Amino acid sequence: MMRTATCGELNTRNLKQTVTLAGWVATRRDHGNLIFIDLRDRWGITQIVFSSEKDVATHKKAEDLRSEMVIKITGVVNARPAGTENKKIPTGDIDVLVSELEILNTCPTPPFEIGDSFVNEELRLTYRFLDLRRREMVEGLTTRYRMTKIVRDYLDQNHFLEIETPYLTRSTPEGARDFLVPSRLTQGTFYALPQSPQLFKQLLMVAGYDRYFQLARCFRDEDLRSDRQPEHTQIDLEMSFVDENDVMGMVEGMIADVTEKVLGRKLAKPFRRMPYDEAMSRYGSDKPDLRFGMELSDLTPIFDGGGFKIFNEVIAAQGRIRGIAFTPPAGTEFSRKNFDDLTEWLKNYGAKGLAWFKVKSTNEVESPIAKFFDADRLGRVIETLSAKPGDIIFMVASDPHVSAVALGALRCKLAADYKQIREEAFEIFWVVDFPLFDWNTDEKRFQALHHPFTAPKDADKALLDTDPAKIKAKAYDLVLNGTEIGGGSIRIHDTATQQKVFNVLQIGPEEQQNKFGFLLKALSYGAPPHGGLAIGLDRLVTLFLKRESIRDVIAFPKTQKGTCLMTEAPSTVDAKQLKELGIKTQ
Repeated sequence: MMRTATCGELNTRNLKQTVTLAGWVATRRDHGNLIFIDLRDRWGITQIVFSSEKDVATHKKAEDLRSEMVIKITGVVNARPAGTENKKIPTGDIDVLVSELEILNTCPTPPFEIGDSFVNEELRLTYRFLDLRRREMVEGLTTRYRMTKIVRDYLDQNHFLEIETPYLTRSTPEGARDFLVPSRLTQGTFYALPQSPQLFKQLLMVAGYDRYFQLARCFRDEDLRSDRQPEHTQIDLEMSFVDENDVMGMVEGMIADVTEKVLGRKLAKPFRRMPYDEAMSRYGSDKPDLRFGMELSDLTPIFDGGGFKIFNEVIAAQGRIRGIAFTPPAGTEFSRKNFDDLTEWLKNYGAKGLAWFKVKSTNEVESPIAKFFDADRLGRVIETLSAKPGDIIFMVASDPHVSAVALGALRCKLAADYKQIREEAFEIFWVVDFPLFDWNTDEKRFQALHHPFTAPKDADKALLDTDPAKIKAKAYDLVLNGTEIGGGSIRIHDTATQQKVFNVLQIGPEEQQNKFGFLLKALSYGAPPHGGLAIGLDRLVTLFLKRESIRDVIAFPKTQKGTCLMTEAPSTVDAKQLKELGIKTQ
């Protein structure tokens, strides 16, 4: 072996031992007769010392050392002089007096300091091989590995089999978001990279494997945000002969195991369950953040029959007027510009306007629209929202969905902007009882709220023929601190029900056979009741480590434009490759 120890393991138990270390020069401090180097590898940092009094030649050689050079040293472990210890690192009580130095590789001046956490992200991603040396990145990828190891062990103990499913498959109903791979052998046809292993894991249940899991790579060609990547990893699992409680219970045990072993935090089981309708009415979101208050209230009955024309028009159109009470931090004054900026921001969520009251007393407010309401009506609004003098009441009047979603988004923005989130909180719970279908107003048709293979509640099956909008799904999403970290459902396991769901989605018989004929055939061959779930591994690690972006826990991520700045992918290919594939570009 080239080394006898890592840079993170030596301590006072190793005093007077001769050791060999190898790593990168993190910092260099020249004190004349003594040169101090912080030597770094992925395990940590060890201070090494070159003394001209002890070894002139080695000290002279150390004068040429610069940041990020790769070196190997041999020396003796000594206790640091009293008062010079570094209690922040495990090796802080010792250093190594070097007797031999070998420079294994040199390095030009790096484009940024490896220890600097405030480097421009674009520069970091361009030099990702250097960025990965930062302690934060090492911690992120190490924690990611630990979490996957715990998951694998847990699922193995619960009799799951890890089975790989194909990367090259056929395009899905959401084909516009698929990454397509041209077939050279059958020109004019394409594979698609999977958005999930959904159908394959269902087929494994039909085949009788009972409990499957996979750390699945999934691909989706969509617009990116801080919590999205064109390729991501999910903890994917499926179980046979189960209902919703069985799947949720299994996942709760897995998440609790990971949380205790990684964060040292014990979670109470079973997790809380919140119906979808409650989440939307109280928080305006199907993944509500419970780390702060500001719950939504329906103020429609109070304003019904009032003197404000806009509110009356919304109520007449079967819309809703919802409100929240916001307590600004002491000394914070909201100007007209603040309100105008928030009004403009809310347009992103479909809201055409934002009404507001500054609360002065139990029945008195300041607002451009205050003159339209009597004191009794204002008092009821203030009482309903439990608002106090100094609070600001924000209201959105629109159709039921927009009024909830827009105000829910505003609730989260205010809490984040004014630092009202309990950062130490760990609010994990299930959202259940989702609608099976969502009405697409643009296309005038139903679409699956989750995916078209989700089973309806048993009591609602008859509604497939009469009133699909009222059907609840056997679906469940797992939410942590306002982020959906996973979701799943019990699947349809009989051909007749699956065909009825396809019919509601306006997927006709010919299209059913063309796209899903193999699934329908499989369901007719003795498919057991089954269900599963997928947890977003990247998101889960990001939340555990409180990082700003999933790019900080992925070794080689893409930018928000879907590019790799280091390798310059995606890139053009030569004409010969395109000709072999039968492809012409404009």
